[in-house]
Amino acid sequence: MTSSPSPTPAATPGEDAPRDQRKVLLAAPRGYCAGVDRAVIAVEKALEQYGAPVYVRHEIVHNKYVVKTLEKKGAIFVDETEEVPEGNIVIFSAHGVAPVVHEEAKRGKLATIDATCPLVTKVHKEAVRYAKEDYDILLIGHEGHEEVVGTSGEAPEHITLVDGPDDVANVEVRDPEKVVWLSQTTLSVDETMETVDALKGRYPNLLSPPSDDICYATQNRQIAVKQMGAEADLVIVVGSKNSSNSVRLVEVALGAGARDAHLVDYAEEIDEAWLEGVRTVGVTSGASVPEILVHGVLDWLAQRGYEDVETITAAEESIHFSLPKELRRDLRAEARAATEG
Repeated sequence: MTSSPSPTPAATPGEDAPRDQRKVLLAAPRGYCAGVDRAVIAVEKALEQYGAPVYVRHEIVHNKYVVKTLEKKGAIFVDETEEVPEGNIVIFSAHGVAPVVHEEAKRGKLATIDATCPLVTKVHKEAVRYAKEDYDILLIGHEGHEEVVGTSGEAPEHITLVDGPDDVANVEVRDPEKVVWLSQTTLSVDETMETVDALKGRYPNLLSPPSDDICYATQNRQIAVKQMGAEADLVIVVGSKNSSNSVRLVEVALGAGARDAHLVDYAEEIDEAWLEGVRTVGVTSGASVPEILVHGVLDWLAQRGYEDVETITAAEESIHFSLPKELRRDLRAEARAATEG
């Protein structure tokens, strides 16, 4: 009696996956959202129209490559408005700024371009409105993030930061019947709703904003990663470590079932050891990442046998925002007039 041959065991960590079984799942949508595109173009247009230097308060978006590229074109990034010499142009980043920053720019005799994402501006306006109505505003977000600092500055006496569900127990309000929640736009949808549920456990009459604060692009990118996460052995998220929405994509991938997930700025940062036993690699990018960096990762993977690319489409995006209105004015002349006045 002859025994039948044993089946070939599946690849396990530490073994190379068969070359003909390797593939890439490419998330769509990914990369630039409308707010980021608007902010980056605003800096480029300002440099074209007014010439260098043009100053930018904080990183225009949270991406190393974008910042370095704009620096080469003549943009100067500063931490504080006071660092900009008077009579110059300063651009406010996509994350938004508090009213006090606009006042600082005026005192410094600076011409300003506000590149705040319109979806962040919407949250600012909600904060102002609820503060006028004397609500306690519970702002869900990460302490120190530029967007949170900007939103908090709209109504500092009314806003309390809630940094995740574990922070809910520390919340105190004046009137449990007059409480509303707002959110940083780049958070994980799931984590935000977990925090909201915990808050509602303490404040059953907690008011929700008129529309979701988590931006459409953040949600769409997370949905795409959830769809491919369960099928991917490894997910590579292209994005910078200070990009909140990019960091969230790594967390979402792992939560969706991916065995491993990593955040990289460039393809060169990928560790080949991550590919051991990996048949399917998921690839996506944060909302502040240009597509050239994704192509770099796909090329890197193709050179290692992952040439088959399948696109996982979660949504179609067609939103575009008009450029800041300040770009239609002669800001250099305005800045000079301010210094001479």
